[in-house]
Amino acid sequence: MLILVGVLAGIIGGMGIGGGTLLIPALVFFSSVDQKIAQSVNLLSFIPMALAALFFHAKSKNIEYKIILPIATSGILGALLGSTLSSNLNSDLLRRIFGVFLFVMGIFEIRKSTKR
Repeated sequence: MLILVGVLAGIIGGMGIGGGTLLIPALVFFSSVDQKIAQSVNLLSFIPMALAALFFHAKSKNIEYKIILPIATSGILGALLGSTLSSNLNSDLLRRIFGVFLFVMGIFEIRKSTKR
């Protein structure tokens, strides 16, 4: 099951969608892993998946290099704030926040696709 979840998360991550949207819930629900552990596993597994995807996107010239520095710099700040926040939250509350986030993003995507 973990191998299948890893492959699917890699496919989604390679598309730039974010493999954590699948990986985190799968670990929590199917492997009974704590929410904080699932998020940490997601972050660690993201590194090699992102490097593999980056190689192919760079090869296909699908990277806008001039916007990387401001996004990466502000992303580092956001990651520090987010990891500090998640470390201080109860795992159940963190899981609920993540669920609401996924739900809101799903609604947003559905509404966006129906406007086309």
